[in-house]
Amino acid sequence: MIQYREIIRLNHLGINKTDISKSLGCSRTTVRTVLKHAQALGLRWPLPADVTDENLQQRFFQTTQQQKGHRYPDVKHIHKELMRDGVNLKLLWSEYCTQCRQAHELPLMYSQFCEWYRRYAQTQRMTMHIPRRPGEILEVDWAGQTTKLFDRNSGESIPAYLFVGTLPYSQYAYVEAFLNTKQESWIGAHVNLYGYFGGVTKILVPDNLKTGIIKPDLYDPQINRTYREMSEHYQTAIIPARVKSPKDYLQNHIILKISGATFNCKAVPPYFEDNKSA
Repeated sequence: MIQYREIIRLNHLGINKTDISKSLGCSRTTVRTVLKHAQALGLRWPLPADVTDENLQQRFFQTTQQQKGHRYPDVKHIHKELMRDGVNLKLLWSEYCTQCRQAHELPLMYSQFCEWYRRYAQTQRMTMHIPRRPGEILEVDWAGQTTKLFDRNSGESIPAYLFVGTLPYSQYAYVEAFLNTKQESWIGAHVNLYGYFGGVTKILVPDNLKTGIIKPDLYDPQINRTYREMSEHYQTAIIPARVKSPKDYLQNHIILKISGATFNCKAVPPYFEDNKSA
């Protein structure tokens, strides 16, 4: 939990927001949000001894001027649900609207719902902002869940795997479906991606899957030979994501938004047939 009392105390001592964030291991946005809420509520140091961080969090995020008839979302529940695979704010907002209608209450608009959660989420961040440069890094991976391709003529459904490539600075993404996750599909996806973007980044950040990284290691990862040759051809450097470090990886957020989607097609493209028989 965020150290609300300590943020207020250090601010009272005249320490700037940057130094407070470094001291407590939280972002400057978190510090700024906490101090803004404290000022709005007239809270100043010293605080009473019985006022805990839990008390301050409740006071900061309970509304005293809610519109009559509106039901406000449970931000703690939202925060917990977003940790699950395949869950995003759009899905949670739809469920929230259904609950409101069943209780004969008015739901917030989607933009208000997101803003309400964003204010809460800013106080829960325990990581620092990672600066990005335009066109420097490309993050790639297979989406965590499969999707389906449907032949419009026969109605046949075919399971497909989604390849996703994301530019972290702009969050611009490339998505392509394949019938398997073999090396041929993996390399082909990169070739198509570079052709779509019309260029190559300096750094390529894949997840630690076997088709790309044979042996994950923080200092000396063993990269698949074909994958390394591809990087040499495109003159890019492969730097695998750290094992079990999802916050390094903006592309996870893109995967959550597209996993479980369904696509229709008139017929299975030729390269799908080639991959299917492989």
